[in-house]
Amino acid sequence: MNGSTDMPALYLDACATSPPAAEVLEAMAEVHRNAWANPSSLHGFGVAAAEVLERSRCSLADLLGCDSEELLFSSGGSESIHLALLGVAAALPPGRLLISAVEHPATLAAAEQLRRQGWQVVNVPVNHLGQVDRAALEPLLAAPTRLMSLIWGQSEVGTLQDIELIGGLCRAAGVLLHVDAVQVVGHRPLQFHTLPVDLLSLTAHKLQGPRGIGALLVRQGVPLLPLIGGGGQERGRRGGTEPVALAAGLARAVALAHGRLQAHGGLDPLEELRDSLLESLLALGGLELTGPDPRRGEVRLPHHISLLVSDQRGRPLDGRALVRAVRVSGKDAIQFSQDTEQLAQLIAQQAQDGDVVMCMGAGSIGTVPARVLALQATASGGQA
Repeated sequence: MNGSTDMPALYLDACATSPPAAEVLEAMAEVHRNAWANPSSLHGFGVAAAEVLERSRCSLADLLGCDSEELLFSSGGSESIHLALLGVAAALPPGRLLISAVEHPATLAAAEQLRRQGWQVVNVPVNHLGQVDRAALEPLLAAPTRLMSLIWGQSEVGTLQDIELIGGLCRAAGVLLHVDAVQVVGHRPLQFHTLPVDLLSLTAHKLQGPRGIGALLVRQGVPLLPLIGGGGQERGRRGGTEPVALAAGLARAVALAHGRLQAHGGLDPLEELRDSLLESLLALGGLELTGPDPRRGEVRLPHHISLLVSDQRGRPLDGRALVRAVRVSGKDAIQFSQDTEQLAQLIAQQAQDGDVVMCMGAGSIGTVPARVLALQATASGGQA
């Protein structure tokens, strides 16, 4: 949303959902026109759909560094996470599951299901940056631990875990490792075969792909039982007619992201823009970075900023109400930075409505990067 008529609206909530790329929409439209049939059908229309589906799978496997047989389609990150944890656990005797203290709610929900099925669930502590505490992790990898699930890139504070280190520890202990890579895929090069990881979840809508499609990479030999039965799709691991157009959209989105990374030496070009925007925002005052600080060389998701916002008296402002206030008022950061008391009053008014507000963007990061305020709403009061 944008209250100014001379400035285009700017969306800065891509960690929640990114707008689909034009190339992705065109790839999906082409499939809807020419390969709309059920890919399990044996007639020519079905065969055409099945060919598109498998070409999409092979393209993704090539880009992600896995075999096509190791990649199965899902409805998104949450389903992939549930299938990884519950599907593996169903093939194993009950044991102990390790998760970190900063996991996505989908992982917490799957872990709770396992707890009710007799598994022990232990939260591995993290340090002040949200990184797993190695000293606390190592003794927990002993029996009866059978499985660990870890979020690679944390969407609220931007923390990146050391997957090579943690995966190596899991391998040495004989513990299967699932990685939630929803925020990482598309923002750094990834070759599944070179990672000490057994299962990896991803989704399309975080990297300019469509909503409703994701994937789970499962290393050959890892036991996995389906959560959804039916027609034997996805090699019997996930029943249900595959969404061929969405799969094509996911493949195109990953290809676009891969091309961007290759064109910039394996680095996400958003990182430079992120750093410039962060510098401008912190210069406004009343803002404090949460999570790793790239200005100190700390490793963070390259496309991510999270901030604590305070008024002139140092009192924290509610993040959800802050986003709503800026959206409703049509003002931007540079205006509010000159009168945080006015902003605080407006937030108090909007907070009374009790609405849950999704983050919106306003302003421009072109020639005047300070004219921006699009802060990600989180469950933590005052964090945006």
